[in-house]
Amino acid sequence: MSITRYGVEGGVGTGGQKLPFARAVEAGGWLYVSGQTPMRDGEVVEGGIVEQTRLAFDNCLAIMREAGYGVEDVVHVTAVLTDARYFSSFNKVFRDVFGDNPPARICSVQDLVVDCKVEVDVKCFRRDRT
Repeated sequence: MSITRYGVEGGVGTGGQKLPFARAVEAGGWLYVSGQTPMRDGEVVEGGIVEQTRLAFDNCLAIMREAGYGVEDVVHVTAVLTDARYFSSFNKVFRDVFGDNPPARICSVQDLVVDCKVEVDVKCFRRDRT
């Protein structure tokens, strides 16, 4: 089985910090997308939980497209919110992103290393890529 790493040239985090991990790794038909926050060009985009959740998912979807996967290939999402009161608004965006084919999910409330409201990662599978 081969392993393909996407984005190992180094993403950029807050303050221009070079990030020491791949944006995603593909192995045996599985794509593991690293946790994405509502960042653009290494800086957190201000906004409420809805705007930040949309951007975090948009960042995941862009990485997935680069690797040849689509939203229909997502089988699991891990979500971290910084406040339990964001749960309902997060769910609305989640429904918009996944529609009638929602993946499995875990959602927890924790502090994040980056000063934002949400971080999400996705795991995808495509049998034709095994």
